[in-house]
Amino acid sequence: MTHFRTLLIPALAATLLTACGGGDKPAAADKASAPQAAASAPRAALTVTVARPEPRVLAQQVAANGNVAAWQEAIVSANVQGLRVADVKVNVGDVVRAGQVLATFDAAPVRQDEAQAQASLAEAEAALAEAAGNAARAAAVESSGALSAQQIAQYRTAEKTARARVQAARAVVAAQRLRLDRAEVRAPDAGVISARSATVGQVADNGTELFRLVRRGRLEWRADVMAEDLARIRPGQAAELTLPGPPDAVPRVQGTVRQLGPTVDPKTRYATVYVDLPAGSLARAGMFASGRIDVGESRALTVPQEAIVMRDGFAHVLLMQPGDAVRLQRVRTGRLAGDRIELLDALPEGATVVVRGAAFLNDGDHVRVVQDSEPNQAPAPASQAPAAIK
Repeated sequence: MTHFRTLLIPALAATLLTACGGGDKPAAADKASAPQAAASAPRAALTVTVARPEPRVLAQQVAANGNVAAWQEAIVSANVQGLRVADVKVNVGDVVRAGQVLATFDAAPVRQDEAQAQASLAEAEAALAEAAGNAARAAAVESSGALSAQQIAQYRTAEKTARARVQAARAVVAAQRLRLDRAEVRAPDAGVISARSATVGQVADNGTELFRLVRRGRLEWRADVMAEDLARIRPGQAAELTLPGPPDAVPRVQGTVRQLGPTVDPKTRYATVYVDLPAGSLARAGMFASGRIDVGESRALTVPQEAIVMRDGFAHVLLMQPGDAVRLQRVRTGRLAGDRIELLDALPEGATVVVRGAAFLNDGDHVRVVQDSEPNQAPAPASQAPAAIK
C-alpha cells in the first residue's frame, strides 16, 4: 500500500503540470500577436480639415512693373540776369496755385534802370515835340518859297527821327517794367513743389533752374507690359499697384489706365502703359512699383490658399484617399482671389483636398478629418487627439 502511494503521487503531479502548461501556451501566443496587430493598423498623423475645389469667376489680370512719375513736371527758371535772390517763399512739398509768388529778386537795380529809361523817354518826347513844330512851320511856308524843298525835307526827316527815338525809349521802359515784373518768380500752374534749388543771396543768371513743380499734383504709373499683352489693355481699365512698404502692411493704390505707349522697345519688347493715380495717394514720384491691370473675367477652379503645399520648389495639394490616407499631387497655381487661389491643373472628379494641416503631411499619411470650427487655430498633432501618432 505504501509502495502504491509512492508511485501515485508523482504521477498526479506530472499530470497537473502538463495541464497547466497546455493552458498557458495559447495565452502567451495571444499576447505576442497583439503588438503585431497594433503595428499593422494605420495610424493617423494629424487632425485636419478638408474642402472641395470650387469654381469661381476671377478677374483676368496682366502683371507689370514700372516707375511712378509726375504726369507733367514744370521747371521754373530765372528770367532775369544778374539779380540777387532776396526771398524764397515756398519749400519742397508745398502745394501752390497758378500765379503764386515762389521767390523774389532784389529789384533795386531794375527800378534804377526803369527810372533812367523813363527819363530818356521824356527827353525823346521833348525832342519829338520840337521836331514836330519845326516840320509844321516849314509846311506852312512851303508854298511861299521862303524855304527850299531841301530844308523842308530836313525838318520832316527830323520829326520822323524824333518819333522813332520816342518809340525806342518807350520800348526800353517796357523792357525795364518786364524785368521788374520778372523779379517775382511765379508758379506757371497749380501743383506741388518737387525740388528747390533757389537760395537767398544767390545771383541767378537767365535760365537758372530755381524750382521743379509737379503740375496739378498728378502722378502716373509708367508700367512696362509685354508686347503680346497690349491687345488686351484698353484705356479706362482698372489697375492696382503694390508700393514698397512693410511686409505686414503693404500699401496698395488703385489707378486707371489713361493711354498706351505708341511704340514697343525693340530691345526689351516691352511697351509702356500710362496709369493715372489718384491725388493724395501714398505713391511718390520715383517709386518702383509692381501691379496688375484688370483686363476681363473668366471662370477658374479654386482651393483655399492654405491647401497649397510647397515641396522642392513646386506647388502641391494633398488629396484624400480611401481609408483616410492622403496623396501628394503636384499642381500649377494661377490667380489669387482673397483667401483662395486658382488651380491651372484639373483634379479628379469629386476630389477633396486637405486644408488645415496640409503643410505637416507627407504622401501616404493617414489623418483624422474634423469640421473647421476654428479656422484661425493651428491643427493639433495626434498626440493631443484621441488617435495615435507614428
